[in-house]
Amino acid sequence: MIIDKFKISKKTAIVTGAMGGNGFAIANALAEAGAKLILTDIKENKSMFDELKSKNYSFSFIEGDISKSDFPKELINFTLEKHNSIDILVNCAGIAENLTMEDYDDQSLKKMMDINFTSVFRICRQSIGQMKKQGDGVILNIGSMSGIVSNFPQPQVAYNASKAAVHMLTKSLASDYAEHNIRVNAIAPGYIKTDMCDLPEENKHWYPVWNQMTPMGRMGNPEEVAAAALFLCSPASSYVSGEVLVVDGGYTSR
Repeated sequence: MIIDKFKISKKTAIVTGAMGGNGFAIANALAEAGAKLILTDIKENKSMFDELKSKNYSFSFIEGDISKSDFPKELINFTLEKHNSIDILVNCAGIAENLTMEDYDDQSLKKMMDINFTSVFRICRQSIGQMKKQGDGVILNIGSMSGIVSNFPQPQVAYNASKAAVHMLTKSLASDYAEHNIRVNAIAPGYIKTDMCDLPEENKHWYPVWNQMTPMGRMGNPEEVAAAALFLCSPASSYVSGEVLVVDGGYTSR
């Protein structure tokens, strides 16, 4: 049955940025479909842990800073010690900053690229060898519609560039590793109701602009991103690789 193709029972799934809105929703979706979770973020969240425990989901957590060059190896070693395989990797950790080009100093630029792009590159690099050894694997990178269009009115030149890099990394890896039965895709969310889109008072006038420029007239929910993630991480998308699936309420269609 088609519905069975969305099941990922006994698969091991790593989710970075798992304590964020999209990351936690994706982790829940994968666990509901049967995955054993390896979660990581810069700090733990007890209430989120309690929610996962209440559902009897299998999960382990490793605290760490993905921008550090030695953390990917630590993360992969931790995963293999727990489950001996890496079936699914979801790179969801990310940051955003609303600065103009003139306001970006080198330190701010490095932080943006280290977290949003370089960490994704490193974790993919650390995972690929194990997936080749297994003979299969799925990688899902969380990009952004901002890697496709320059959305308005907020200034975010470095964020946009970092997400565009994630999209091209995704396509390149999909091409390079298809022969090893490794699928690599990305999701490009639009405006989603997470902490990243929780604007300070001085910027709340952006919300009406965002909704007006989105054909569906509203922001999305993390669960809507998670549903797309489950599709791309499951056998339901077995012939999909190198795709950047846009989940933006139609924003980039205009």
